[in-house]
Amino acid sequence: MERRRFFTRLGATAIALLASAPLMANTLKTSKRNKRRGALKKEQVQHMVIFDLQYEKGSELALKFLNDGQKILSNISGVKNFQVFKQVSVKNDFTYGFSMVFGCKADYEAYSNHPDHLGFVENRWKKEVSRFQEIDFKTF
Repeated sequence: MERRRFFTRLGATAIALLASAPLMANTLKTSKRNKRRGALKKEQVQHMVIFDLQYEKGSELALKFLNDGQKILSNISGVKNFQVFKQVSVKNDFTYGFSMVFGCKADYEAYSNHPDHLGFVENRWKKEVSRFQEIDFKTF
């Protein structure tokens, strides 16, 4: 009985606000989570490449290539969120991956033509990568 009086005094609007608070909190958490996850902004470009090396998986030479790639390529102006991956899916038989984000298409083009990128491709990529697949994404 006491509880009924409390809700009656509270009013329908206040009850609706209290009931929706968990939903609003969840929406805010989702929004913050998306920002934290690094969702691409409309003008950004995500460049990814999956590849195999001429070395045994996990070998010292393979790890050196991956570490050198990260060190060289991530230091080029405009490269954001550079990541190195190893394949875990049975649906794809490539072994490794690089992923990076650029603020805009012009940044991506500048990276593609940067002397450090061109040098890495010429001196390492062409000699040590046995096959690859490249993909570039933008949101729409």
